[in-house]
Amino acid sequence: MALVTTKEMFKKAYEGKYAIGAFNINNMEIIQAVVDACKAHNSAVILQVSSSAMKYARPTYLRKMVEAAIEETGIDIALHLDHGASFDAVKAAIDAGFTSVMFDGSHYDYEENVRLTKEVVEYAHARGVVVEAELGKLAGVEDDVKVAGHEATYTDPDQAKDFVERTGVDSLAIAIGTSHGAYKFAGEAKLDFARLEKIQNLLPNFPIVLHGASSVDPSYVALCNEFGGAISGAKGVPADMLRRAASMAVCKINMDTDLRLAMTASIRQVLSENPKEIDPRKYLGLARTNIQKLVEDKIVNVLGSANSL
Repeated sequence: MALVTTKEMFKKAYEGKYAIGAFNINNMEIIQAVVDACKAHNSAVILQVSSSAMKYARPTYLRKMVEAAIEETGIDIALHLDHGASFDAVKAAIDAGFTSVMFDGSHYDYEENVRLTKEVVEYAHARGVVVEAELGKLAGVEDDVKVAGHEATYTDPDQAKDFVERTGVDSLAIAIGTSHGAYKFAGEAKLDFARLEKIQNLLPNFPIVLHGASSVDPSYVALCNEFGGAISGAKGVPADMLRRAASMAVCKINMDTDLRLAMTASIRQVLSENPKEIDPRKYLGLARTNIQKLVEDKIVNVLGSANSL
């Protein structure tokens, strides 16, 4: 039981045709819910932290809570930086004890993305840390950074092969139609599986990552709106599409919005039904319970990662 990299996780996931859930964490309740769900189904897991979560909860608090989860459950966990926007951000996570980092240079031109990613890889690999990079741009909002739909660009398969070979990254996040946030599709949901297949053929046995892949569970959208929310029209990636991607080269599927919805809906419900309630354990407790149920469903029906430890 330890903090581990994703290297062995991804090897097993690729061969077993399933994906590992990468769940964004912000506080103790989310960590407990996710890890308890993984323990219940003997599932490998990645806990990831955005730059804003690093500022909110602070790296040492997050790492120590993850270490406590490892000690209590006895399962190995990869601690991952999500969307590191600069070398300094990635370095801070590595120096804080993270075992995996993402450098997101997708907003740079191609050659600059290659150059900067290679620098990150050299620093990380020298310290036993694995690196994820991104090629292509996803629409939506990620950590307060908005990418308009018309600015989104799908990943070029030939460029993906060149990028991996030149940078030495350990995994690659690609754009095939997913998007960040709760409003992923205006019309019918569609992922470019032909593009994914071509990338898989050009990069055999190489782990691919999907960002913006929450399903945006309609039941939690409805529950949130029932108790005062205003998020009608939210739509995510259908579970069957994610399961298909997981059976191909996708070894890591990021999920953040789903957890946020479950937590927010749960808190709204408790405070609406019990307006005199002032005990945080009551509303955070229900949120923790519901997030665990949500993650268990993802493990069984979306990721296929049960019994992967």
